[in-house]
Formats: sequence, structure tokens, C-alpha cells
Amino acid sequence: MTFSDLNLNRFLLDALDEMGFTTPTPIQEKAFSVIMSSRDMVGIAQTGTGKTFAYLLPILRQLTFSTQKHPRVLIIVPTRELVVQVIQEIEKLTPYINVRFAGVYGGTNLNKQKQLVFEGQDILVATPGRLLDLALDGILKLKQIQKLVIDEVDEMMNLGFRAQLVTVLDLLPKKRQSILFSATLTKEVSGILNQYFKSPVKIEIASSGSPLENIEQQAYPVPNFYTKINFLVDLLKDKEAFKKVLVFVKNKKHATILFDELETLIPGETNVIHSNKTQNYRLRSVKNFEKGFFNVLIATDIIARGLDLTDVSHVINFNIPEEPENYMHRIGRTGRAEKKGTAISFFTEEEADYLGEIELLMNTEIDVYDLPDSVEIATQKIFEEMPKVAPERTSNKKTITEPTGPAFHEKKEKNKRVNLGGSYRREIAKKYKKPKTRGQKRK
Repeated sequence: MTFSDLNLNRFLLDALDEMGFTTPTPIQEKAFSVIMSSRDMVGIAQTGTGKTFAYLLPILRQLTFSTQKHPRVLIIVPTRELVVQVIQEIEKLTPYINVRFAGVYGGTNLNKQKQLVFEGQDILVATPGRLLDLALDGILKLKQIQKLVIDEVDEMMNLGFRAQLVTVLDLLPKKRQSILFSATLTKEVSGILNQYFKSPVKIEIASSGSPLENIEQQAYPVPNFYTKINFLVDLLKDKEAFKKVLVFVKNKKHATILFDELETLIPGETNVIHSNKTQNYRLRSVKNFEKGFFNVLIATDIIARGLDLTDVSHVINFNIPEEPENYMHRIGRTGRAEKKGTAISFFTEEEADYLGEIELLMNTEIDVYDLPDSVEIATQKIFEEMPKVAPERTSNKKTITEPTGPAFHEKKEKNKRVNLGGSYRREIAKKYKKPKTRGQKRK
């Protein structure tokens, strides 16, 4: 099947042709007719298989010209970077279509985004927090929404967006089409499907948690953090093989330490991105990584989901994520668009169990290799690796001795209070005439 076999208009076909796309991926092919039928749908497919176009193509095909101010299509994604990416994909598909669209997300000027919404949009792409800011402020009206898309829906649950999503769902009209996409389907997501959606059609290109076949997976036991740095530097010496590398770390603190060390060991070859960085910095870092200004990008799981980075040769898991689904999304940054990719994982003794859970999810064994002899075993350790020493317990109890001096005396009669219970409290309330409920104090 080609895109010409789908019920697309010539404007979309011309845009796809200019991008060099002729054949839909399996998820794009199977989702098209379901979305066009206006039924609710949940699509499960591995990262890198074209899920964004899978929902944009049928939505744009059905979207008619309108001058109404309030958006008719709402697309919710977990991160700012993903908002920007979806907007870019809409731009590519609509050079010959008169459609208004905008992206809103936190970390930027709220008033400017209010102005964007006020100008009138057909499609709004948003992160949950900023979406609620605009909706509860009254500037954004959601009652005209006809189609709701939640991309990377399991990540929404994982990042703690459930409460925000439930609030958004309550603000939306009951009569709407809901479209959900993800690479994995967790129990939390299955729970909200039955509660908030109308018997969604489930399209599963690969079972939840299946890795792409064109990604080679390797794992190495590494004793500690600084030995991992030594091993990483050793791998990066092969610039021919490690052309474009994403390194995923546990948290912001580890990302900063690793970046500082690599800047000393291989200056000018790395950059770092995490949630403490400004939005402009994060977008600029991703853009410069794409352009090849540096070949190693250190990141937390903030960009593990949905972000389409081209030609990533290797994904290196500096640590093993505790949630096995996060591993799937990390390694999905390589091996995209039917290209080969390699995922290498470093694991300590404490992280071995996490690796086992990942293998259970994928129903696939990861090849484990010995650490090369050329890698120096570091004795230096980070704080988390230091042996925990229990503090000595000291007794703070004071020894009670016989009272001496004038400070010890009998209470005066008026201070000898006794608990008179509820009747006493009622008498006091009557005496001071306290109101049953307290209103707002007057200034």
C-alpha cells in the first residue's frame, strides 16, 4: 500500500511527496480508517514507527475550514520538546492547507501564549500543566473540541499527570473522539481507558514492550559511577562507530557530574539537557545535536519519549532505569526509520534486577559482555555509593534528681486546672459568643 491508496486529498499527498514519503508504516495504515470512522482508538507501536503522522494525517484530512476562535483538535503531550516536534510535523504536512495551529507549554511567557490562543486556533498542542493554566484562566475554551489526542499516554501516568488529565477530561465535551498513542500500555493506562473512553478500538502493531528488531542490545557489568565514565570514554574513542550518541542518566545531579567530567576528558564533544535547563537552552541543545555541532548528548528521561532525533547511532544507558518501560523509550531514540541502531547498558550489582525486569517485559534476553581489560576500575565513588555508616546512638534522656531550690514549688490554686469536658467548652463558647463558622475578616 502507498499513501495514494489512503483517502488523502491532493494537498496532503503533495506534502508527503515533497518529504519523500510514499509508503505508510503499519501503524499509519491501520490507524487511518479507525480515526476516519470517528471511533475512539488506542494505538500501540514501537518508537520510531511514525505514530505522529498516524494521527495527524486522518485529522488533517477531516479538518474543514473554519473561522471560529476556539480549537477543535487538542493534542496533549508530556514534554515541551515534544510540543515543538509535533508543531514542526504539522508545518511539514500543511504547506497547501489553510489551518491554524499553535503549541503551548510551561517555562515560557504565559501572556504570549494567551495571545496565541486568543487569536484563534484550529489545532492546539499542549503539555498538561500549561493547558490547565490557560483553561482555568478562561482564555481557552475547550467545549468546541471534537478530537482529543493523548500522545505517549503511559508517560503521562508515569510523570504524575493523571490528576491533570482527569481535570482536562472533565472540561472537554462528552461527545468527542479520543485517540491515544504509546509504545507501551501500562496497567494505569488500561484503568483510565475503561473509565473515560468509549470502548476504544485497540490497534497493536507489536505487543506492548516489544523492541525494534533493528536495535542491537548489549549490557556490561560495571562496578561504579566513575568506572562507567572510564568505559564511556573508552567507547567514544571509536568516532567512526559512535557518530551520534545519546547517553541517558538517572537524574539531573548525575547528568551534571558526567558532563563536567567529560568536558575535562573530551572537551567540546558533549552537551547536557535536563529539566533545570531553560527552555531555550534545551531546544538549542537538541537543535545543535541534530546539526552535529557535538556528537554526545547527555540527558535524563526528559527526552526519552517521542522526540524524533535522526541518525542516532548509539543509545547508552549510563544507568538502568527502574521502570522497564523507560528503557524501551530510551533505546527507541536509535534504530529509527528502518535504520540499524545499538543500545548499550551499564549496570551495577544493584541495577541487575532492573535489567531482569526489562528482559521480562520484552520477552527477550539482552547479551551481556565482560568489561574490557582496557577499562580502568575506579576507586573514587559518588555519595550514593559510599558505605552507609549508622550514627552512634546517644541517650538524650535527662537524669531526674530531687528538686532543689526555690524554682520547685506547688502550683497556685488558680493554675490547678482540671478537664471539665464538653460542658465547660459550651459555657466558654456561650460566654464569648463565638460564631459557629468564621467568615472572612474585614479589613
